[in-house]
This record gives sequence, structure tokens and C-alpha cells, in this order.
Amino acid sequence: MRARIDISEIETETKIRAKYLRALENEEWDLLPGPTYVKSFLRTYADALGLDGKLLIEEYKLRHERLSDVELQPIAPLGQRERRRRPRAAVPRGWLVALVVVGLLVGLWVIGNRNNNDGASQGSTPPPVSTPSTSTSSSSKATTPSKKKKPKKKAKPKFATLQIVATGQVYVCLKAAGKRTPVPGIVLTGGARQGPYKSSRFRLQLGTSEARLIVNGKSRTVPSVANGIGYEITPRKVRRLPSAQWPRCPTA
Repeated sequence: MRARIDISEIETETKIRAKYLRALENEEWDLLPGPTYVKSFLRTYADALGLDGKLLIEEYKLRHERLSDVELQPIAPLGQRERRRRPRAAVPRGWLVALVVVGLLVGLWVIGNRNNNDGASQGSTPPPVSTPSTSTSSSSKATTPSKKKKPKKKAKPKFATLQIVATGQVYVCLKAAGKRTPVPGIVLTGGARQGPYKSSRFRLQLGTSEARLIVNGKSRTVPSVANGIGYEITPRKVRRLPSAQWPRCPTA
């Protein structure tokens, strides 16, 4: 509604029926075929409006999709019940005493062996061996050229904006996508303005050249004509129409 986009125009662009688009807006998920269609429609609808479809889908999953049975199970250590059922086997005291004695004997043997090694090493110490230092020059290092990042291409605009400024008395008939008629064939006087309007496609008829067009923020003058002029305006170009393709408004 803020962008002045009609629901029928989005229906034409996304190929999604209008009743499903209204259900998405009102969060009436029961009116949609199923969760898979909901997520697909949300992604397509968000892309058409320039929104982030992933965020909408994640929000829908958190708020409306049920977790699976596996995810609902409580988290507990594996084998906890089995450990409770199986009593631990008691260790005999004789084994404990034997292990302590063996540990003391091993410790005494290690201490005596270490003292013998220290005495032998103090008697004869080998001279230190010097190793030649190796240096690598910076020129031998492989250098990789830095890759320049390619500039991102700008997204093509999906809608054109149009504003009509009358510089004198001029007849105006304006048709937009979705069978809309923003200006239904009226006569404007000097200084009057119509718009700005937003649509994927406009067809415009002017009775005289007493007007100035502002298309996508850029001003455009109308050439002097005797029997009127017609234009087709899209987000990418402005094309002059032959009289047979001019829009027809109900009032003159």
C-alpha cells in the first residue's frame, strides 16, 4: 500500500492468485494449500516487493510449523538408565594394596635411574654443534597477484515512477498495469500536478505539448505536436506510441 501497488499487478507479475496473496498479507495460513506452498509463495512475494524472503520463511517456521517428534524428545545422557540399573563391581582390597606397592617400586627405580644418568652427563658434555643458518630472500617467495573483486551488478528496477506537470491547458489520459486508470481523461491547467505514480508499465495520452514528464526522477519535455502524443513508459525506457495504440479513457 505504501508503494501504491495494486494486488492485481502483483498477481500478474508473480502468477499467484489474488486470494492467496491476501491470505499471505492477513496470515490466514489455513486458506493456503499447505506449508510447502506457503514458503514458496512467501519467497516469490518477497522478491516481487524487494524484501528478504529468507527472513519471512524463518519467521513462519518458528511461529507456525510444528517440530518433529525427534526434536520434541528431552535431552538426556545416553545409557543413563542402564548405568543406574547396573551396580558397579567392587574392587578387592588385596588388588589395591598390590597396585600401591608396585607403584612405589616403579617410582624408586625411576629416581635411581635418573640420578645415574645425571652423573654420567656431568662427566662428559659434548661440544655444541653449530648449524648453518638458512635465509630465504623475499624474491624467492611465490607471490600471488591479488584478485580484484568484480563490482556487483545493480538490480534492474521492477517499477517506473511517473509524475505529470501541466505547463498549460492539456488533456491527460493515463493507464497503468493491472487495468488501473490513475488519470481518467481530464483537462489540467498550468501548474497542476498528477502523481507521482508507480507501476511496471504506463500508457499515456496527452492532447497537447503543454506538459512536462518526470520519469524515474528525471524531467522530460514533450515535443510540440498538433494532434496529441502518446507514450509507453516502463522501468527501462520511454517509447512513443502511434495513435492507434493510445490509451482510451471514458471521459474527454
